[in-house]
Amino acid sequence: MKITLLAVGSKMPRWVDEAYQDYAKRLPRDVALQLQEIKPEKRGGGVTAEKGIAAEHARLSAALPARNKLVVLDERGHNWTSKQLSQALARWQQDGDDVTFVIGGADGLHPDLKARADVLLQLSALTLPHGMVRVLLAEQLYRAVSILNNHPYHRE
Repeated sequence: MKITLLAVGSKMPRWVDEAYQDYAKRLPRDVALQLQEIKPEKRGGGVTAEKGIAAEHARLSAALPARNKLVVLDERGHNWTSKQLSQALARWQQDGDDVTFVIGGADGLHPDLKARADVLLQLSALTLPHGMVRVLLAEQLYRAVSILNNHPYHRE
């Protein structure tokens, strides 16, 4: 299974890149996690939040792999447990689906992208920095795969 993480934002602090890579490399070979950074739109100088979201939407849409399950992170999305995430991954893997997770920019995501999603997923009810979201998502994906493989990383 290939999992693509499309994340609006670049130039993350070193600790974000290191933590993300640590979890990504822990995944077994049959689960490949690939991060693709999407350039954020600069704000100010007449660029409103709406214009910025539209520009980021165009970049995200162009980067979306064809035929992947689309999971969009959104504060109003489903609040899954780690076990529910692992069950979804198992279903998608069994169906032969690859998955794309999308992390939006500072002003959020375009409504058309949310409407297109197979799943809207809430990572937390808290407002989190975008770099932290990458790390938390990578960790939860590793945890979900660990659950599926009966690895002792996850404890209930």
